[in-house]
Amino acid sequence: MSDPVQKVRDEFGTWMKENLAGEFACLKWRGTFGDDEAYPELRQKWEQKLGADGWVGVGWPKKYGGRGYSLPEMVAYNEEYARYGGPGRSGHIGETLFGPTVIAFGTEEQKKQFLPGIRAGTEYWCQGYSEPNAGSDLSNIKTKARLVGDEWVVDGQKIWTSLAVDADWVFVIARAEEGSKGRNGLVFLLVPLDQPGVEIRPITQITGGSEFNELFFTEAKTAKGNILGGVGDGWKIAMALLGFERGASTLGQQMIFANEVNEIIKLAKINGAYHDPHIRQRIAKAYAGLKIMRFSALRMLSGAEKGEWGPETYTSKIYWATWHRDLGELAMDVVGSEAEIMKDGEFGALQKMFLFSRADTIYAGTNQIQRNMIAERALGMPKEPRGDPNA
Repeated sequence: MSDPVQKVRDEFGTWMKENLAGEFACLKWRGTFGDDEAYPELRQKWEQKLGADGWVGVGWPKKYGGRGYSLPEMVAYNEEYARYGGPGRSGHIGETLFGPTVIAFGTEEQKKQFLPGIRAGTEYWCQGYSEPNAGSDLSNIKTKARLVGDEWVVDGQKIWTSLAVDADWVFVIARAEEGSKGRNGLVFLLVPLDQPGVEIRPITQITGGSEFNELFFTEAKTAKGNILGGVGDGWKIAMALLGFERGASTLGQQMIFANEVNEIIKLAKINGAYHDPHIRQRIAKAYAGLKIMRFSALRMLSGAEKGEWGPETYTSKIYWATWHRDLGELAMDVVGSEAEIMKDGEFGALQKMFLFSRADTIYAGTNQIQRNMIAERALGMPKEPRGDPNA
């Protein structure tokens, strides 16, 4: 009996080798960390090529246009994509985050409305979670939504919204019950971006790019039916969506990390940095850390396949974020004095990686928040009392 996982590797690996060529050859390893704005139109065309050949949403049930891949098959798919230098996915948020969420919580009508565009690579999504005062403390959401007739009306601000300028839709957590606080009274709305009530402002980063954006909603509107769940279900659905983010694409991310390690090793051999024993030791530590990361991810995913997220899940983000930040520093030490020079008005790949990696330990929950989660949720330790302990 043939191995289904190896079959995925063979079939998709062959497809990647044959198709990431010609006009798409320039996309290899582009559009990843700190390079999100590379070739936006061509990457969308690549997304449509993936969709046309049935390589988008492969983990979705077959009835919704997917291939129904198991978790091991999804791991193989993501690793082969990264192995051949697949570019950053324009449809990542729609396929990996919103797609599984609407399949889990949406109505059949919503699935028919939204899934085909994602699978075809013709509709793009962004995530409306963080706000200026609701980042790590996401339950501090201030954006408001009210139902007026047959429409939801949204007012507020979102920030750090990835690739919003290229998106057609945003899923938004908003507060729909007047006077509610924390996780109560929230809704999960699906809002079209091409309307007068939405303003998108790019945020220029230290890399010179602006894949992050601010979103301003001023009486922005969306249809009454564009809500997942009901009023009060927003937090539950938002957290479920983040659970999908911990899936098999983690292994694909690690293949990108492996390529960065290989580039650092290659450069160290070319410029002689490998003669420094301290550099060699740090490279060895980075390589070992990447292997540990893989085994930890496989352990985490083996539990997920049984429908269980174990305590090890809470260590994943802080581990890879800290490791990648340190790798960025190693890269600059290997590059040497040239790391301080911008050539032809543009940063090099390792420079971009370093600059972007400075944010790894901040976005998606700071290291401090991650430690709190490990203590409280994984280890069951009591929460630190708030207020004056002597009161």
